[in-house]
Amino acid sequence: MAADCVLIVEGKTDRERLLKVLAEPVTIYCTYGSYSTEKAEQLALLTEEADEVYLLTDEDESGIKLRKQLAADLPDAMHLHTQKVYGEVARTPLDVLAEILERAGFAVEYP
Repeated sequence: MAADCVLIVEGKTDRERLLKVLAEPVTIYCTYGSYSTEKAEQLALLTEEADEVYLLTDEDESGIKLRKQLAADLPDAMHLHTQKVYGEVARTPLDVLAEILERAGFAVEYP
C-alpha cells in the first residue's frame, strides 16, 4: 500500500475499529456524519497529495448519501463497502473489516 494513503470514514468509532485491524500507517479522516462545502474543501486540501484515497461509509441512508457527496468531490477515491447486514462500519465485525481492507490492498492483522 502507498505510504500516502487516506481513508475517509463517518465517525470516530469507525476510525477506532479500523485502527484495530490495520497493520500499516494510514491517515484516517472523519466526516462525523455531516458534510458541507467547507468540509468538502478541507478534505480536498487534505487529500490532494495522497497517492490513494478510500471512502468507507455506512450502508444506511445517511451513509449512502454521504458517499455520493464525497464521490462527487473526490472522484478518484476508491469505494469500500461493509455488508448491508451490518449496516454500519461500527457494527461490522473486526474480521470482516480486515477482509474488506485486505481485498483493497491494505496490510491487516486479523483479530
